[in-house]
Amino acid sequence: MSTDLKTILIVDDSPIIVKRITEMLLEMGNPVFITNAGNYAEAVQFINNSRPDILLLDINLPDKSGIDILRTGKEKNPSLKVIMITNQANEYYRRLCLKLGADYFIDKSKEFEKIAEIITGIT
Repeated sequence: MSTDLKTILIVDDSPIIVKRITEMLLEMGNPVFITNAGNYAEAVQFINNSRPDILLLDINLPDKSGIDILRTGKEKNPSLKVIMITNQANEYYRRLCLKLGADYFIDKSKEFEKIAEIITGIT
């Protein structure tokens, strides 16, 4: 496990989901800086300005698809770790996101608790 402070960007338009993920990550005790964006524009601005280490990314956002953020994030920083967290957990989206460079694909309704384990493995 690294002692470097990792920057985690949570991109989800649901304040409840952002709060749950943030609390889960803080309980882990790993040295992380957590921030969030509620839409495409905020996320891309943060990615361009701050280069996060880990991106927790929903597919359905109010202004554009999280898949567009996945593309942008990987173009800007190929080593960016991307965890897709979505209710759109069908095989089409799973294959597409993994093909575009997502490292993990989590079904919010069934696999939410896996997020902590994945982050622990990355940090």
